[in-house]
Amino acid sequence: MPALVSCSSRQTTLEPGDVISTGTRAGVGHRQGLFLRSGTQVRIEIEGIGSLANTCA
Repeated sequence: MPALVSCSSRQTTLEPGDVISTGTRAGVGHRQGLFLRSGTQVRIEIEGIGSLANTCA
């Protein structure tokens, strides 16, 4: 994780509270046949901060 933060901070200024979204490791969802499709809505929530929803295109 420190290497990820280090690399990211060379590209942009990181501020307290910033989130670095890394996704998941290879194969997650694949075996179960779970893939994002056009129109699928992905929603995340951080308690005390709020939520964010994005629709896949």
